[in-house]
Amino acid sequence: MSFSDLFDSGFKKRNEDHFAAIVRVAMDDGIISDEEKTFLDRLARNLDIGESDYKTILKDYQSHPINPPTSYDRRLERLYDLARMVYVDHIKGDHEEILLRKIAVGLGFNPENVKYVVDKALTLVSDGVDLDTFIEEIKMMNK
Repeated sequence: MSFSDLFDSGFKKRNEDHFAAIVRVAMDDGIISDEEKTFLDRLARNLDIGESDYKTILKDYQSHPINPPTSYDRRLERLYDLARMVYVDHIKGDHEEILLRKIAVGLGFNPENVKYVVDKALTLVSDGVDLDTFIEEIKMMNK
């Protein structure tokens, strides 16, 4: 096994764990709505989760550990990606914002200010900012 194979499998595992954590949030109420399913389908494609792995994770999402990024910048990168996905898919609405808040808490954001962070994230994404600007703006918001 080459070094690149190790990197690829570790990267794939992190993506699967990240996806499973989001499925866990979506399953919080016991069902996955059509909107959540659309969101999960898009996320699976973006994370390069194959159909077989997708089905396995949906059946057994609780066996995957929740591994939020330890770095604040990494958390912001994931939030940026998720906010862009919500915005690009035009699935923004009360339910999706609530789901995005739950995911943000799962990523390690403070539950007390997660509404403001998510609202700001969605506003920045709708304004078309790049990742660096997004990170800078969110960090300034928390000072």
